[in-house]
Amino acid sequence: MTDASPYIVATDGACKGNPGPTGWAWVGEDGHWAAGSIPVGTNNVGELMGLLKAIEDHRDVEHLVVQADSKYAIDTYTKWMDGHRRRGWKTSTGAPTKNVDLLEQLITARDARRAAGLPDVVLEHVRGHSGHVLNAWADERAVRASEHAAKGITSAWSSLGAQERIDVSVAPKNGR
Repeated sequence: MTDASPYIVATDGACKGNPGPTGWAWVGEDGHWAAGSIPVGTNNVGELMGLLKAIEDHRDVEHLVVQADSKYAIDTYTKWMDGHRRRGWKTSTGAPTKNVDLLEQLITARDARRAAGLPDVVLEHVRGHSGHVLNAWADERAVRASEHAAKGITSAWSSLGAQERIDVSVAPKNGR
């Protein structure tokens, strides 16, 4: 049985300094969420991790729509990662590709969806800090995770595990 309606997830990354303590997050339209901390990373690492975890955590969702405020994450997934791999992990200018480990994981996640007969994930760009509630929640979770990372903690939390869902009908208290 297939479900024709899309499931929407917003993703975000946060970094205190760049590089520095990094957080990533995704938040779904039903209030499910996940976030994680990386003691040393970059904002781009946070953005890519949010996207990767959103795809991996929804591997069986037929019509997955990921909304991100990062054009870098969207373009990496939709335009660049396959070319980087074909060129031996070099950019179009011949420079070494950054974040190869994450790109390999994104390719694996995408290819697993294709092997399962699922359509590709649809990525949509949203403006950050512009009143988009799911993006605001993803930002709130990613910033919180980066604060844990600043304590040297690598961890991950999820409502798919022990954490409570969040009420995505209202913006988080920080209002971003």
